[in-house]
Amino acid sequence: MVYPLWSIRMRASMTVGGGHRCRGPLSNQKTVHISGAEGLYKLSEIEGVTRYYLLRAMNHSRGKPDTVVITVERVRERPIAIPLLPVSTESCDSPDDARRLVSRLLSDTGISEKAIRSGLRVVTGKKVMRGASLVFSVSGSRAEPDMERGVRVSRLGIERSSERALSRRLAKAGINTMTVKEALILASKVASCRGIVAELCVSDDPDYTTGYVASKKFGYVRIPNIKHKGSLRGGRVFFINEDADVEQIINYLEKTPVIVRQTAMAYRTGHPKKSETFWGPR
Repeated sequence: MVYPLWSIRMRASMTVGGGHRCRGPLSNQKTVHISGAEGLYKLSEIEGVTRYYLLRAMNHSRGKPDTVVITVERVRERPIAIPLLPVSTESCDSPDDARRLVSRLLSDTGISEKAIRSGLRVVTGKKVMRGASLVFSVSGSRAEPDMERGVRVSRLGIERSSERALSRRLAKAGINTMTVKEALILASKVASCRGIVAELCVSDDPDYTTGYVASKKFGYVRIPNIKHKGSLRGGRVFFINEDADVEQIINYLEKTPVIVRQTAMAYRTGHPKKSETFWGPR
């Protein structure tokens, strides 16, 4: 990878509500998140990536945005190298099964029932946050300073040779999509953060019904049918230690550049503790 790198971030949104009957220009209006994407890239890649991000924003299943913001920023700090999490897929037939599986996995990391319930409320509630929620792993209390904005994971990417190797391995498992790759890279950065115990994610994309739970303990666990197709609900929760430094966690997730340079990972099916490895390092 050639340094310095450039952080390219895309956020697409749509304003709904309001109209000619409103007393003020902002009355009854709200901004709805449509799409987002980002990564670390070389200077020569900026033009192609920004074009791809724009097309992606304008053709999303959540609707047509009326605002697309693409930010290109030079990263002056050399990124920290991190490994990808190992990948597994559970067998799951319904959202009810998914809820039980999520609870079991999170409980295995020491997260309390109260905290699990708090996290599930975030990802199943009517109000979809723009970023992730921070939930203390024992008390279940929310810790993010802004409960509408949440915490955004930013400045992350993958070494190109590692990305090619990852694509080959995901293709063998039949899951070589940008959705899976981007989520895996993000979850790997989250898991590398001191103070974070586990992550729960449910996409707000109505056409995408596979969520995941991730942790350094058992890796990245894909959970099919985590919600019903057509549902716009979703969200992301980071469960943190009770004594975690919230400010440091937010700074690392949002400001510290990281890049995946290893693909020492395995793909499995079934429970992470009992599953068979189909591919990975020997």
